[in-house]
Amino acid sequence: MLEPRLRSLLTAVRRGRVSLDQAVDALRHLPYENLGYARLDHHRPLRQGLPEVIFCEGKQPDQVAQILHRMRGRGAPVLATRASPSLAAYLRRRHPDLVYHRLGRVAVLPAGPVRPRTTARRRDGSPLILVITAGTADLPVAEEARVTAETFGHRVDTLYDVGVAGLHRLTTHMRELHRADVLIVIAGMEGALPSIVGGLTGRPVIAVPTSRGYGAHFGGLAPLLTMLTSCAPGLAVVNIDNGFGAAALAHRMLMPLLHRLETPKPRARRAATRPAAGQRK
Repeated sequence: MLEPRLRSLLTAVRRGRVSLDQAVDALRHLPYENLGYARLDHHRPLRQGLPEVIFCEGKQPDQVAQILHRMRGRGAPVLATRASPSLAAYLRRRHPDLVYHRLGRVAVLPAGPVRPRTTARRRDGSPLILVITAGTADLPVAEEARVTAETFGHRVDTLYDVGVAGLHRLTTHMRELHRADVLIVIAGMEGALPSIVGGLTGRPVIAVPTSRGYGAHFGGLAPLLTMLTSCAPGLAVVNIDNGFGAAALAHRMLMPLLHRLETPKPRARRAATRPAAGQRK
């Protein structure tokens, strides 16, 4: 249950619009709901600021469909990662409004109307995440990160195929690097790009190694070790191909800023002025 929804429920109880029994029924599955094969953590948004996400690999299609059914309608979109095209087709028969992103293998069940994607920072100063890839082969991981971040409510821009084999492709986008609040940098092969980006900007950089590469690349181990031993200070590194984890980390980094933007500022009190000597009040 999201905090705004909980606050709205408690306010309705206080004002007599919702009965105590109705409130208890609404909170019946807080903090979790036991389905036998899964325990749905409805309390997670209150603790972490993030809803629970379905990892589809290893689950039966009917299990994923049932989890989606139980999680929807709780005030937030439902995100399912590592969803195959066949699973997405199965889920769409039960949930026609499901949105499937084939490249990133991510399925999203929206909480309401789907907002159009934008690549610009909002005028109110809300944060922007920039997703960068070294090569086109890294796009599946990048799209998982992009869709995850957008589902969590963030504005996301992308900068694809700007790896070290042609570094001039990156340096022509310095404005975008400095405009972003958090950068997710994704690379396979030797994994050098996050270190370079970390040396060009003071923004937080989250490095994601991918399993794209030859031979001694060892399925992503080589770029992972490169990123862990980066000379660029303060580089954060997530697991191989973990675009979701990178977006979740970016969200956690930005939560304090989001909280400050969403908290109403107290009105400034006008200082009382005393009339000067000899003046009437």
